[in-house]
Amino acid sequence: MSDREVSQHHPVVAAHRSKRAGDTQLRIADAITKFAGSMFFVYLHAAGFLLWMLFVEANPWPMLTLVVSLEAIFLSTFVMIGQNRQAEFQQAKADHDFIEQELELKTNTELTRAIHAMTTELHRRLVSHPDQH
Repeated sequence: MSDREVSQHHPVVAAHRSKRAGDTQLRIADAITKFAGSMFFVYLHAAGFLLWMLFVEANPWPMLTLVVSLEAIFLSTFVMIGQNRQAEFQQAKADHDFIEQELELKTNTELTRAIHAMTTELHRRLVSHPDQH
């Protein structure tokens, strides 16, 4: 990922992508989750189940039920991995945004105090000595 691409994203997004890119297990989980959430996955399974029922077993239901149940267990695990990843990302973004907003609030407060001090001083000088200016 180039510097230009990173700079176009929220800092938490860039850090999140960098972290995931550096971890092989997370990349594998991301690839499986992406594939399992695609229409190709649905079509592949529909065709596979149809072929299994027509050509592999005369009575496909016991074995097919077992296979589908095992696959559902693994897919639900990948869904939970994705949900955990999303929750972790949202928390990191919320933390970052909170820190940035607190910094902005502090800066705005300091600027407001400085403007107030300058205004008070100008008012004091102009009201105290109006003919000198």
